[in-house]
Amino acid sequence: MGRNERDAVAQPLLLRMVMVMAWFSAFLFTQVVECPIYVWALRNDSRHWGAKLVLAFGASASTHPIVWFVIPSLWMSAGQVGGYWTMVAIAEVFAVLAEAAYFWAVGLRRAWRWALVANVASAGLGFLCRSAFGWP
Repeated sequence: MGRNERDAVAQPLLLRMVMVMAWFSAFLFTQVVECPIYVWALRNDSRHWGAKLVLAFGASASTHPIVWFVIPSLWMSAGQVGGYWTMVAIAEVFAVLAEAAYFWAVGLRRAWRWALVANVASAGLGFLCRSAFGWP
């Protein structure tokens, strides 16, 4: 394999690695913000606090990869209709609805409100931190 061929393989791989690291950083940030909100929402639930934490983690663990990888890919395939903020709005609405359904299924009252609070907090703080510190 010649240098050009190695570069052709290495560059997309490097780009994927950078994307995954950026996602992982944002994922951890999201968990740090959303898990305490969801654990608090489950405070009157009879489950052990460890089970509550697992439920809290599971909510955005199931939606975050879709928000980060799938929705932007679909948006780009659709010709970036409406601009970046349209894609962000679609992604956040998806996250709120999916997480609300997830928590409704486990019996959380007012699940959509908690999902809205958690996602507004994580997205808002995420954009604020990115603007102020360049992270996540």
